[in-house]
Amino acid sequence: MFDGPLADAPLPAKRIADWEGRSYHWTMAVLATLALLLMLSPTIVVLVISFTSGLSLRFPPPGFSFRWYVALADAWQLQFAAWNSFKIAAWTTILSLLLGVAAALGIARSQRLSARLLDSLFMAPLVLPALAFGLSALMLFSFVGLPVSPLTLTLGHTVVCVPYVVRNTVASLTQLQPELLEGSASLGASRMMTLRRIVLPLIRPGIIAGGFICFMASFDNIPVSLFLRDAATDMLPIRMWQDLEGKLDVTIAALSGVLIVATVTLMLVMERVAGLSRRLA
Repeated sequence: MFDGPLADAPLPAKRIADWEGRSYHWTMAVLATLALLLMLSPTIVVLVISFTSGLSLRFPPPGFSFRWYVALADAWQLQFAAWNSFKIAAWTTILSLLLGVAAALGIARSQRLSARLLDSLFMAPLVLPALAFGLSALMLFSFVGLPVSPLTLTLGHTVVCVPYVVRNTVASLTQLQPELLEGSASLGASRMMTLRRIVLPLIRPGIIAGGFICFMASFDNIPVSLFLRDAATDMLPIRMWQDLEGKLDVTIAALSGVLIVATVTLMLVMERVAGLSRRLA
């Protein structure tokens, strides 16, 4: 049962060590469970409130009904904002994948100082506070004479989302066996053919995982959207925030329930397709 220094220890010492090991595991299990409940409890409360039959956000609800989910069909402002957020997130994901994959291919296996500097540059948006970046981007676009529009919003989201694609793609490239590339070259394949037939198929799970995180980060982004959107570009997170501040509309809870279910479903699909938890580990 015991190896090492405790093998020849007296029986009481073995029992104490065994008790300490079990108590440690039980303590960590209890703390992890409490932390998980603490993180999930707001989501559970929102889901329960979304089925309320009342006219206000109150927990526990006086009754249960699907009336607020039905009301989403007539909430055209929320639908318009959701469509805008979806379009911006889609364009952001496309641009981030193009730029992030190209950057990862250039810096993944390079030992040059320039590659390390570029890697730090691509990761910088994750360190800079989002509000500070949004204000700085607004000042830059104003300086060059580019008015705020869906274009500036897409560019701003792309800057803050590219790091997710770069990091996941670089992680996939570092796991790529160099023998495969050497074998392809020895068989006469060009670099482009090797990239298209070997590299990209093997790193595809990392690219998909980065694109998924990029889409979710853009769809849910508030700080950058506050500065870089125009009056006609209503974004869903900002619309939900404004409605909660102004009138505490229960429809927002129903919409949150839809988003929670959609997010969990997409995460399960991504786990099935790309092994998302392994990519984030």
